Amino acid sequence: MSNALDVTDSTWDPTVLQSTTPVLVDFWASWCGPCKAMGPYVDKLAEDFKGRLKVVKINTEDNPEIPSRYGIASIPTFLLLKNGAVVKQMVGAVRKYDDFKGMVEPHL
Repeated sequence: MSNALDVTDSTWDPTVLQSTTPVLVDFWASWCGPCKAMGPYVDKLAEDFKGRLKVVKINTEDNPEIPSRYGIASIPTFLLLKNGAVVKQMVGAVRKYDDFKGMVEPHL
């Protein structure tokens, strides 16, 4: 079971945009190998920053509206939102957890 919350097109606004804590969004699909490879990193980030960072996942196949709104063309893509605004974006998989963690830490 993942430590990240699943969001949908319909739950995006209250879960992500109205969050009082920064939110890391994982745009993924079930057929995406690099997305699956990043899964343990996403879960570890959710665990390491519990209470300071909300970590969510959105399946781009089942929820096309939000990825389209943010211009997501490749997956995995990770957006870090703070007060409803994108403050950081990362496209693709990373090899080391510390690189992934380093993307988030300065914004907490």
